[in-house]
Amino acid sequence: MNSSDLWNPPEVKYCFEFVNNSCPRHVRPAISIWVMYMVIIGAIMMTMLGNLVVIISISHFKQLHSPTNFLILSMATTDFLLGCVVMPFSMVRSIEACWYFGRLFCRVHSCCDIMLCTTSIFHLCFVSVDRYYAVCDPLRYVTKITNSVIQVFLFISWSIPIFFAFGLVFSELNIIGAEEFVAAIDCEGLCVLMFNKLWGVLASFIAFFLPGTVMVGIYIHVFYVAKKHAKQIDTLPNMKNREAKTKPSSKKESKATRTLSIVMGVFVLCWLPFFVLTIIDPFINFTTPEDLYNAFLWLGYFNSTFNPIIYGMFYPWFRKAFKIIVTGMIFHPDSSTLSLFPACA
Repeated sequence: MNSSDLWNPPEVKYCFEFVNNSCPRHVRPAISIWVMYMVIIGAIMMTMLGNLVVIISISHFKQLHSPTNFLILSMATTDFLLGCVVMPFSMVRSIEACWYFGRLFCRVHSCCDIMLCTTSIFHLCFVSVDRYYAVCDPLRYVTKITNSVIQVFLFISWSIPIFFAFGLVFSELNIIGAEEFVAAIDCEGLCVLMFNKLWGVLASFIAFFLPGTVMVGIYIHVFYVAKKHAKQIDTLPNMKNREAKTKPSSKKESKATRTLSIVMGVFVLCWLPFFVLTIIDPFINFTTPEDLYNAFLWLGYFNSTFNPIIYGMFYPWFRKAFKIIVTGMIFHPDSSTLSLFPACA
């Protein structure tokens, strides 16, 4: 650096050049900005298209109309909405460090962010309940997990997060005690969702740690029971005919349970850093670097991108449905009655 650089530092860029009290804008190398936009736009497109395929597949093909798949359909709808409503605006905010869409929409965006992320984990929690009955109590599964029960699950999964998100943000309970700090950093072009110490813990507990712990507990029990059943079958050599009949069904349930548990595991790994940071940040006086916060936030968002990829890897019906949709066969008469499962299944 020469002496002229010391006396003439780079000019600060602002979100709104001709507005008083405008927030400073991140000045990044042009190449890094283009790379960030390309990567995030690619993730957003994959999130929207992947989940849209899940939505179309389960909605269109009658063979996929089952209680479990209706839960997956609703969860895919949640991820699709996250890709449409939340991620594009968060992309601009994360890269530019500016919010260009107004204060009211900032609040609405924050509400949708909290709501959709909480709704996702509520869905996964109820999916784990579905898997519990499918594996641990298969004889009563059909009577326990009915369409009416699924409707109750969906009502809870959507209504509680909506009330929680909009009530918390618009009541401003999350910033009580931190008003002075919020006022000190306030500027035109700022849109941040802050939590005081109390609500940093409560929000993370309600939206992540409590349902996440329930899911982990249920799946540990499910895998224990599945392993126990497998050992019992191995000790019955004289029941080959019964085993031959139950093996395809058991294999199908085991594969579905394993796949859905991977979905849950990916969710936990994606969102755990963000929620831990949400708890810690108010206790360290909100000194978390902005780029680190955004990195953890986008790691959580990418969970919605990964779910359809997991379906594609583990579900043959998803790959076949995708092929039918892409090739246009879905527009043929009676395409909704096409078989998506192997004949042996």
